[in-house]
Amino acid sequence: MKSGFNFDNIENIAYLGPSGSYTEMAADYFVDKYNLRGRPAEHKTIRQVMEFVDSTPNTLGVLPVENSIEGAVRETLDNLIKLQNPNIKILSEVIMPIEHCLLARTTEFYSITGGIISHPQALAQCQNFIHTEMPYRIETIEASSTAEAARSLSNYNLTYAAIGSKKLASIYRLNILRENINDDKSNSTRFILIGDCDAPFARGMQSSLAFSTENKPGALLDVLEIFRNNNINLSYISSRPSKHKFGEYIFIVSFDGHTNSNQILRTVEEMRQKTTFFRFLGSYYIDTVANV
Repeated sequence: MKSGFNFDNIENIAYLGPSGSYTEMAADYFVDKYNLRGRPAEHKTIRQVMEFVDSTPNTLGVLPVENSIEGAVRETLDNLIKLQNPNIKILSEVIMPIEHCLLARTTEFYSITGGIISHPQALAQCQNFIHTEMPYRIETIEASSTAEAARSLSNYNLTYAAIGSKKLASIYRLNILRENINDDKSNSTRFILIGDCDAPFARGMQSSLAFSTENKPGALLDVLEIFRNNNINLSYISSRPSKHKFGEYIFIVSFDGHTNSNQILRTVEEMRQKTTFFRFLGSYYIDTVANV
């Protein structure tokens, strides 16, 4: 498809693994949307993904940035702020539903009496299903990831099941006994595509940046009022410790518009004059996926 990006030279697409993770599913989405041809590069941590993108030319990265239940992914925000290459930006964003499934080697739901294996977060997000649909006092076993839970089923008898994604069922040749078993059906995660290029201007885009202010009364308010004075909708704000000085914070904000707009450029320049640290994080598209 014609994306507007110059992705012809992309050689690697780094993402947070393991194989079958929701981040890999987000990477698959970006690959399809932008017809990316780079080699997939799986990494064990968010920091490893960031460092690989930072140090390897012609590389894109895919990372989770926020979950609707758990909130911001702090490791992503912290590493995004301190990338060495100032030209690496957020290029695109997708909001994907997190739909956990009950996976097993058997096709018989009622034979699952031994235990359920998954990452602690996935187990916590499916507590209602476990308590109401599964046998009383069924064993729950924690794994390092939902992918590891699915893989480990080969070590258990047919009375055990795992909680994970539909993609894991395909990878490990498991049966899906129940779909969408998470308690909160609106559970979703935002994933970002990052790289050393710019998103072309289009309507309906969003921009993000990070900044710090002097530690004095009204300093943050002075910066935020710039958005109001320029009639710009501020849609997101969070803070992270600067890790340089106790009580010093870096604020991350997102707002409507693209930096090609004179309105946004004026706002950015006004902000620079009132901040002690400033980093533009990108202007990008936001898509929502109905199902995965």
